[in-house]
Amino acid sequence: MPEIAKGTFTVEMKPQADAGVAEGVSLGRMSLEKQFAGHLAGIGRGEMLTAMTSIEGSAGYVAIERVSGALHGREGTFVFQHAGVMDRGERQLSITVVPDSGTGELVGLAGTFSLDIVDGEHRYVFEYSIAR
Repeated sequence: MPEIAKGTFTVEMKPQADAGVAEGVSLGRMSLEKQFAGHLAGIGRGEMLTAMTSIEGSAGYVAIERVSGALHGREGTFVFQHAGVMDRGERQLSITVVPDSGTGELVGLAGTFSLDIVDGEHRYVFEYSIAR
């Protein structure tokens, strides 16, 4: 049975590179810095690659993010892999723990992370397990 972690996070994104626009698609790269609060408390840092189309609400991104902190009091680090697509405003998002990326008390961590933005606040639900 997976454990559930819930909370909020803030995110700061900074443009790192712009590959320009070709045939209506803009490619870019951004750095991410997150501050997690709740059952997951810590900092996430990573890199994101984006593709923005000329159609409003259609885009894609991939990202790798290293999280350092405590998950229900267990300290360590792990890595999230993100893959997101927006199809004219309809969002599909997958955020999963990279297998065997856990360190410290988070060795053996596996799970999926989902988020919702409500009134400008980023809320998360992280379903996870730790292999013993």
